Amino acid sequence: HCTVRGAKAEEILERGLKVREYELRRDNFSSTGNFGFGIQEHIDLGIKYDPSIGIYGLDFYVVLGRPGYNVNHRKRKSGTVGFPHRLTK
Repeated sequence: HCTVRGAKAEEILERGLKVREYELRRDNFSSTGNFGFGIQEHIDLGIKYDPSIGIYGLDFYVVLGRPGYNVNHRKRKSGTVGFPHRLTK
């Protein structure tokens, strides 16, 4: 697995959602607003087929955050994120 951020992440996510025709099931979303989905074949994203590798699927998982979410995870002066500031469905 790998973490992708910024413009490249938006581009890859756009391609993945295009393969899924921009439709996700309710089960794809978590209670905290994050979501994930999978695709069966990597060639649907526009990646060239390489016979030595074959065809493989990809799983996408998107973690949404807002400014201030680091408060939970930092070492110094850690705290909690209030309920109104959390993302929900």
